[in-house]
Amino acid sequence: MTAVPAAADPDVLRLPPEANGVLPSQMLEEAVALGWIDGGDYKIPLASIQPASVDLRLGPVAYRIRCSFLPDAESVEDKVADHIIDELSLRDDGAVLETNRPYLIPLIESLALPPHVRGKANPKSSTGRLDVFTRIITDRSYRFDEVAPGYTGRLYLEVVPLSFTVRVHEKLALNQLRLMVGHSSLTDDDVRARHRQEPLLYRHGTPVPDDALATANGLFLSLDLEGGEDRRIGYCARHHAPLVEMGEVGTHRPDRYWEPVHGEDGDRIVLNPERFYLLLSDESVSVPPDLAAEMTAYDPTSGELRTHYAGFFDPGFGYDPTGGLKGSRAALEVRAHDVPFMIEHRQRVCKLTFEHMVAPPERLYGQGIGSNYQGQSETLGKHFRPPAPPPEPAPRPVPVTDQASFTFADGDADGVSSPPGAGREGS
Repeated sequence: MTAVPAAADPDVLRLPPEANGVLPSQMLEEAVALGWIDGGDYKIPLASIQPASVDLRLGPVAYRIRCSFLPDAESVEDKVADHIIDELSLRDDGAVLETNRPYLIPLIESLALPPHVRGKANPKSSTGRLDVFTRIITDRSYRFDEVAPGYTGRLYLEVVPLSFTVRVHEKLALNQLRLMVGHSSLTDDDVRARHRQEPLLYRHGTPVPDDALATANGLFLSLDLEGGEDRRIGYCARHHAPLVEMGEVGTHRPDRYWEPVHGEDGDRIVLNPERFYLLLSDESVSVPPDLAAEMTAYDPTSGELRTHYAGFFDPGFGYDPTGGLKGSRAALEVRAHDVPFMIEHRQRVCKLTFEHMVAPPERLYGQGIGSNYQGQSETLGKHFRPPAPPPEPAPRPVPVTDQASFTFADGDADGVSSPPGAGREGS
């Protein structure tokens, strides 16, 4: 079992007392060096540090459990002991996780946070796009994905594949952790003021007008149900699809896992209950270097659907200081519950909340760090081959002149003339 580091010295990072916001990549590197985030025998690689978060890696064992739980006043190890059904090794070739079964996986990373530093975890975008439900559990906590200020202890990940059976292995990252201090959230007034100063949302390359912004403890995004010429607007997960190897990138054939979804007349679709859909936002999002964003899960009081696993949007997502990129569209994970549910073009289905960064990160999303979804126009995750473009229309046949004979200068006669020079040496 990975040893838990000693509690960290709160003053070593030399954060100013008035610091508010999310820690950027360069401070996360220092936090790793100081032992706030520790990988035990497994050094945390630089590639695990994103502009505003740290990837969390699976440990060597997974426990199949009979139910989800929260530890409340107990440790996770003590609480889960009565619920373990089976133990799976994630070493070497890894293990297969079956759909609709909960698993608990101790993570490699553990924490020793100073008293004024707290954390929040979210699934990586590629995890959500596979409909793999995940959330972090910490000792003596009554909330998922929230890490209390000053927490010292291990991290555990609950994993429930919902649409696809998946294979996972040790050191695979399914979730990310942000660290933050002070009051970091922007109010709706802050968001509107910032959008006027530097656009946060675009539509077809133009900033969304202020009077068209919708805010309510966050900035709402809507659906694009128009699609392109072929009216394809997204994908729906197939039933009984093959195994997904989550450690492989760009190898899986999309048609074996996804059905294309086309819009109806009136730019709408009816969602089938309990089917998983991948759609795109109508707006394009731009996150400046001094802000971080998070997609929050949909309010169920607004309809019989759930949209989007909560997910982080790093500083630099859709951002281009030269103005060449006018935001990136967001992939939206949507599921209707209980009854068929109709959604329409530009229906508001999810929202972004924004937070201040303590400082801009030295490496932005999309700038040479292997970001997968900058400027995306497709919803499928990195595990799948890019979908084939729709076939181009067949060229119209060149009309053949009525079958009249033509007499050529050399005296040959034929029903169809040849282009000048055809069949001639040196033409």
